Amino acid sequence: MTYQHIAGVKVTAKFSEDRKFRYRLEISLENPAHRTKTACVVMQNPSYADEEIADKSVQFMEKVVFQKNLPEFENVCRLIVVNQFAAIQTNGFQGLPHEIGSRNDSAIETALNESDVIILGWGCSNPFKERQAFVINLLRKAKRKQLFKTRTHPARAGYDGFIQPFSF
Repeated sequence: MTYQHIAGVKVTAKFSEDRKFRYRLEISLENPAHRTKTACVVMQNPSYADEEIADKSVQFMEKVVFQKNLPEFENVCRLIVVNQFAAIQTNGFQGLPHEIGSRNDSAIETALNESDVIILGWGCSNPFKERQAFVINLLRKAKRKQLFKTRTHPARAGYDGFIQPFSF
């Protein structure tokens, strides 16, 4: 099934030259009005989403942040999507070291630094403890960030109770 980005957004993406790794997907409201904040979601690994089409997880996060009127995302006009692993894969993902991607750690760190609101979007069944620890360590260094986690992975989620507070 093909998913579309929600209406009213502009999308940019940063890929490796061979397009086997996606390091960043940025979704911005075309008409942000008075919104000024940036949210970042860190998910597991990218699927096929790019500037033209979304995948189920990206579209779900767009709706959560921009359309559901959740107080956590009031004033957010930009959503940055990064992943623990940058290798693009939809089935059989293994989370091997070569799937991280050579520029992924810096892409995650940059996105976190640019953001006011951060969402750990891998749900509670993420087996990649070393990558989780890397992201959590970056968050420990971050100051003045609103931190949230998702109850489940966005591709398998429902909206009720999806966004939850996160603390160390």
